[in-house]
Amino acid sequence: MPVIDMKATGENIKRFMEEKGITVTEMYNILGFANGQTIYKWFRGESLPKIDNLVIVASELDRKIDDILVIRE
Repeated sequence: MPVIDMKATGENIKRFMEEKGITVTEMYNILGFANGQTIYKWFRGESLPKIDNLVIVASELDRKIDDILVIRE
């Protein structure tokens, strides 16, 4: 059964943000979050973005959702 590798997905988000030059502050403002705590949880693999936030993140990073998510069998 396929599962999302939360840690690897978080590492992708962090790497793509760095490549694009988007800071955590910029991303949490784009997403309407009060602070960066949720984004840091993504980076550490403690949680995943909700689908609506994932769509926004992918758009801001000029990536497809499939580029961000890491699926393991």
